[in-house]
Amino acid sequence: MTERSSTLIGRDTVLAELRDQARRVGEHGSRFLLLTGVSGCGRTALVERFAAHHDGPVLRAVGASWETTRDYGIIDQLAPGAVDVSDPVAAAERFARHLAGLAGTVLVVVDDAHWADEASLQTLASTVRHHPRLRLLVVATAVEGDTRVPAGIGALLRRIATVEIPVEPLTAAEVAAVAASFGIVLSPPVADTLCRHTGGRVRYVRELLREVPRRTWSRFDPVLPAPAAVSARVRDLLADCSDAARRFVGAVAVLGPAAAVREAAALAELGDEEVLDAVDEACTAGLVVLTAHGPAEISPADSLVRAAVLEIMGPAAAARAYRRAADLVDDRVRRLRLLVAASFAPDQELADRLDAVAAERAAEGAWAEAASLFTDASRLTEDRLLRERRLTRAVDALIGSGDAFGAAALVPEVESLRETPLRNAVLGYLAIVRGRAAEAEARLDRAWELVNVDRDPDVAALICQRHVLHALVRCRPDELVAWADRAVTLAGPDAPAGIEAAAIRGLGLAARGRVEQAKAAYATLADRVRHGAQAQRVLMGRGWLDLTLDQVDDARAALETAVPTTFSGGSTRISLWARAWLARAQFLAGEWDDSLRTVAEAATLLDRTGIVLAGPLLHWTGATIHALRGQWRQAERQLRRIDAVPQEYELMRLCACLARAQIAEARADAAGVLRALRPLAQGWITTHLDDTGSWPWADLYAHALVQQNRYTEADEFLTRRENRVGLRHSRSERARLAAARGRLLGAQGDLDRAINAFDRALTLLADLPLRYDQARVNFAYGQTLRRAGKRRDADVALSTARELFAGLGAATYVSRCDRELKAGGQPGARADTELTPQEQAVSQLVARGLSNREVAAELYVSTKTVQYHLTRIYAKLGIRSRAELAALWGRAGL
Repeated sequence: MTERSSTLIGRDTVLAELRDQARRVGEHGSRFLLLTGVSGCGRTALVERFAAHHDGPVLRAVGASWETTRDYGIIDQLAPGAVDVSDPVAAAERFARHLAGLAGTVLVVVDDAHWADEASLQTLASTVRHHPRLRLLVVATAVEGDTRVPAGIGALLRRIATVEIPVEPLTAAEVAAVAASFGIVLSPPVADTLCRHTGGRVRYVRELLREVPRRTWSRFDPVLPAPAAVSARVRDLLADCSDAARRFVGAVAVLGPAAAVREAAALAELGDEEVLDAVDEACTAGLVVLTAHGPAEISPADSLVRAAVLEIMGPAAAARAYRRAADLVDDRVRRLRLLVAASFAPDQELADRLDAVAAERAAEGAWAEAASLFTDASRLTEDRLLRERRLTRAVDALIGSGDAFGAAALVPEVESLRETPLRNAVLGYLAIVRGRAAEAEARLDRAWELVNVDRDPDVAALICQRHVLHALVRCRPDELVAWADRAVTLAGPDAPAGIEAAAIRGLGLAARGRVEQAKAAYATLADRVRHGAQAQRVLMGRGWLDLTLDQVDDARAALETAVPTTFSGGSTRISLWARAWLARAQFLAGEWDDSLRTVAEAATLLDRTGIVLAGPLLHWTGATIHALRGQWRQAERQLRRIDAVPQEYELMRLCACLARAQIAEARADAAGVLRALRPLAQGWITTHLDDTGSWPWADLYAHALVQQNRYTEADEFLTRRENRVGLRHSRSERARLAAARGRLLGAQGDLDRAINAFDRALTLLADLPLRYDQARVNFAYGQTLRRAGKRRDADVALSTARELFAGLGAATYVSRCDRELKAGGQPGARADTELTPQEQAVSQLVARGLSNREVAAELYVSTKTVQYHLTRIYAKLGIRSRAELAALWGRAGL
């Protein structure tokens, strides 16, 4: 298998730095660059790529471990016979004279400079320092972390280097790109596995992609070997070790990372004196490393060395060692894993033990560990029906842990099994997290049709709990509560299915208007489920509810706690939802930089897990912030990520609509807002969706109707919404609707009632930490007052809005506030003094390319008013077209 591309993936930044340093040679004189990185990180390939495009002479030398004591060995490679002195300063003079006859910038490449002789390095350093006009660029590469390298040479290299450039390991995404160049598609989890196994070292990534059978990469849990070259090196190192050291290295490989030295010694059958010598010998050889955690712990040097050692031991010897090791360790799960590693044939007794522990871990919500244990139990089970059930449970646990890619890799195998209620429930669960609503509904309905509730209540409860998730993202609160109640009844309140259903049930209650009941349910559940992975689910659900009730600080605290997956193996799926809602909470509280960081972190997790269901919710927040900051390319990028997956679920479509509407509003495109929100206004989502007002779309729609002069429609729409508003609605939703009503009343000329509506909106928001909502209401208030001729009052509202928007970094609205203030006559406007403030604002927007309708929406005036001002502007400035106006503004630097 060969690579299809010669691109150095993930190395653009380093290559750019090398090119920049080469340019500096011409400006500032000779330089010495040091490229450092772990063995196999691709230093040599990088320098060779750089040298291949260098416009000038290139001299090369390579260090070797057996030549470190040969003085001037490197210099002799670069300039054979040119230096025959014993003093590095004099040698530098001779070497400089040799280089003086070469034209252009001379590139000297010293690969593996950590094995260079000291005299040569001193000569190169003196040449760079004392002959800056030579236009000499020395690029040396050196390995990090190799204990065999003389310490003095490493220190010397760092002392003489002008610049040190680290070559970092590849990321998982870059590893996937390398695999793609081989024609191999890696799922994000498998790319992450390969990245961790190789330490991101590109040499070993490429070697494994060439050596490992292609079918291995389609597995969700590939067991990867060491590259042949690593195995050969480890074999040579072991051959040079004593028998005691070899046995000790083998024991450490069997026990795995962070093993106690005493365990390794016992497994290797070494006495106290022998083990000290063995540890020292193995560490010196670079086969093991001591760790700093707790009592003396030791680990294989890395995953590749461990794989090589186990391969060299052979299957039989390794299996015997695994069984002996299982008798030495105390941890139950670790003991079982060692026994699994020793098993090459079905073992019913071991499979049953694995299944029992897996069920316990699943009951605690530790799905990742449960998935691994169920998978091992399935592999060791001979009975076909039992094996199929355990494999199906493994897939279910993988989904629960958030590994949709790993679960999807097993789908062909699961689909080939006989049809059972559990099989359909698991495949329906996977369809949910992958955003496939129709498939999920069909699978779950079929599972419920097949299950015998009396004979198999646990599976029936599991199906109910999956229906709860499905109803949640379909925005069907009545169904959600009904299925949750069934799940709790069938499983019991303390069973996993019962707890998970209860953790979501409160959201359904709130959506039905039973907010107090929902809050009480979460309080009871939180008291009962305080620890473990299930607590993560409760915290996420409670944080979601708090956010819909304007309890932003409480929501943020709960969601921040639900983000980590350290809850005894907590779910990545729950963590992803918690991050999506945390980003929303941070946005509402005005912590936009934190919100964008949360979005970025969650987006990486989203890509790695394959849980597309949460994507639109996450990217809606990112798109909103970027649009409000005028970062249009980033906003559109977020929107493209939303559109990259089918939006079958109502929750996904809702967030997509809101993202488009927010971008359109930030662009002052009222018609675009109406287009984006039309599906919501037409009611394709159940009316229960807005019973808490948790989705801020109605005011966007109403404001846009007013800006389009569709007053009758706006009045009818707001009346319908207001008739449904009660105390169960959040204060923020009532404030938003009041502000929209104020804008409509102002547009209709009823200023007194408009002022009352805006004041009511601001009162509702007064003690809430919703800075963006406060800014929006003040902005609409100021626009309305300015249009009514109340310039002084308008300035107060607009200045308040501007200050709030500026604090958030909402550049689009800061500019809009400035234009409103100028149009109102506030001093400081930059424009031709012949124009009135309103004419200045109109002319600036027209010069930017906005149509009359868009200018009218931006300034909150009619299109006739815009045309009137435009006619006067043309007459005052002596121009006849929009193009001339744009040119005039351009010359003015405005």
